[in-house]
Amino acid sequence: MLVKIVDGSPIPYSKSQLKKDNPRVSFSANISDETLATYDVYRVQQDEWTEVNPMTHEVQASPVTLIDGVWRISHTVVELSSEEKTLRLQYLGNENRAKRDTLISETDWWASSDLTMTVEQTAYRQALRDITSHANWPHLDAADWPTKP
Repeated sequence: MLVKIVDGSPIPYSKSQLKKDNPRVSFSANISDETLATYDVYRVQQDEWTEVNPMTHEVQASPVTLIDGVWRISHTVVELSSEEKTLRLQYLGNENRAKRDTLISETDWWASSDLTMTVEQTAYRQALRDITSHANWPHLDAADWPTKP
């Protein structure tokens, strides 16, 4: 990640933007920090990324700041409000219902009047219909979904 200092403030920037802004300059593939600095462009060091449960927390980036001569960006873990958690749960449930509906519709032809479903096919379709009763609902992993016969 790069920043360009404009009117004393860092703004997000990229190598492609640097090349576009300076079309008469031939930049090497690995632009040195010294060369970047001549264009008021600097590399940004990022803190290590924190993994969070996206259903309960989110990671927010702090503004880019100059600390001991190095441009840095850090991250803060923020707990979602109860309303945001509820919305994300609803969204996940809706996504899983849509997946379930698609999987059922892909097997609708099994239930044609001129065919007889196997026990496995019937059980698969019933397991899809019952997926909202699964103990992990709506936080389903791939292993939680029934296997198509």
